[in-house]
Amino acid sequence: MTREIRTIERVPEAERHGRVSNQFSLWFGVNLQITAVVDGAIAITFGAEAMAAIIGLFIGNVIGGITMALHSAQGPRLGLPQMISSRVQFGVKGAALPLVLTILMYLGFQMTSVVLCGQALNLIFGWNAPVWGMVLFGLMTTCVAVVGYRLIHMIGRIASVIGLIGFGYIAIRLFAGYDVQSAFGQVDFTWASFILAIALAAGWQMTFAPYVADYSRYLPQRTSVRATFWSTFLGSVIGAQIAMTLGVLIVGALGTDAFLSSQVGSLGEIAGGGLVAIFIYAVIVVNKLSVNSLNAYGGFMCILTIITGWTNHRSVSQAVRTSIIVGFTVFATVVALIANEVGFLTVFKNFVLALLTVFIPWSVINLVDYYLISKERVDIPALYDPSGPYRAFNWVAIASYGIGVLAQLPFMSQAVYVGPVARALGGADLSWLIAIAVTFAVYFPWARRTQYVPDRLITGSADDSPARGARALG
Repeated sequence: MTREIRTIERVPEAERHGRVSNQFSLWFGVNLQITAVVDGAIAITFGAEAMAAIIGLFIGNVIGGITMALHSAQGPRLGLPQMISSRVQFGVKGAALPLVLTILMYLGFQMTSVVLCGQALNLIFGWNAPVWGMVLFGLMTTCVAVVGYRLIHMIGRIASVIGLIGFGYIAIRLFAGYDVQSAFGQVDFTWASFILAIALAAGWQMTFAPYVADYSRYLPQRTSVRATFWSTFLGSVIGAQIAMTLGVLIVGALGTDAFLSSQVGSLGEIAGGGLVAIFIYAVIVVNKLSVNSLNAYGGFMCILTIITGWTNHRSVSQAVRTSIIVGFTVFATVVALIANEVGFLTVFKNFVLALLTVFIPWSVINLVDYYLISKERVDIPALYDPSGPYRAFNWVAIASYGIGVLAQLPFMSQAVYVGPVARALGGADLSWLIAIAVTFAVYFPWARRTQYVPDRLITGSADDSPARGARALG
């Protein structure tokens, strides 16, 4: 398996490869995993009735899936990592603003994966000390992320197949051995819990937006927007909905305390123990390895986007690439070990969920500009030049982004903060809908008058040549 040589630069057409169907297998496998199962279970723990939760999660997956798939469709056209393309809107240096918070999100989900898969590996090998399984999984993640794009896609295909087999078997065992019907009608329907279920799934999908195009940018440029959109959308939504629905049914049948106290062990128990349980633990590890590699790879891309925006570099060496990925993964693993020991993991997960509020305004700005203002016309060499037409800072986008974040505060209902409007609505969190409406209303008319838009897509004189004044790092 050859290592990926491209980082933040545009992928030349001569190096484009793969089929658009690979987007389906990647995102199906990434979503059909234990954290998505837990995400569905959370809807029940917050008071949703099971059928209402399933419907709400489906609506949220569709809404969020549309958003992330529209980002994915930018990949073949531009050939750029997702957050490099956001320099069009925020400026070469200004793009660092949402990137810092995106890195924190990656770290949070990386930590969650390390803890869950540490449990699974300990159960497979019979280890008692949590540190061994967590460190082993951290090493596995590092190796996959360093190799890069091709290996990540290959693991995604494997995860899709064994995930479907493993979680399908869990579903069969659940219906055969437990009273699944009792999960329905345990509580009354409430709008607050229904809206929460929608928000949980929509937020889940939208967390992929900052890096989804990183995995479609190697597709040939002739790949249509429609084909990329539907392959990504269907893989992500179907995979997530299966996992989240399973989470709803498991918690409804087993009870909240039994599942949330030991998510990994509960799945092994449903499987019947023994060798079958070990297979289920292996499925959990492979599926989480797929998504954790995306987190490490995405964190690496975000860090590079920030660094190169301030240093005027066009590409980086393999040594720098490897060092950043290793450092990122080691840091996440160490913090996960500390959090696992002192019990801070739940608090940190709540913090990560709160960070989702920063991605919706960014996503709106990126999509509105790309599809409605720039209309796929980007001056790619200028994205590496802070003195060029995209400027170092685009204060129109930065101000719109800030307004979009602040507008959510009265409507937020999260563990760390409940706004006055959300409290008056019985805890219903409408902040993400407000973010979409306000950010669009502010940014679109403002940017339409001020944004630099070239008359065509400009890639430079040669696909693989660096932009003028840029240099390689490392």
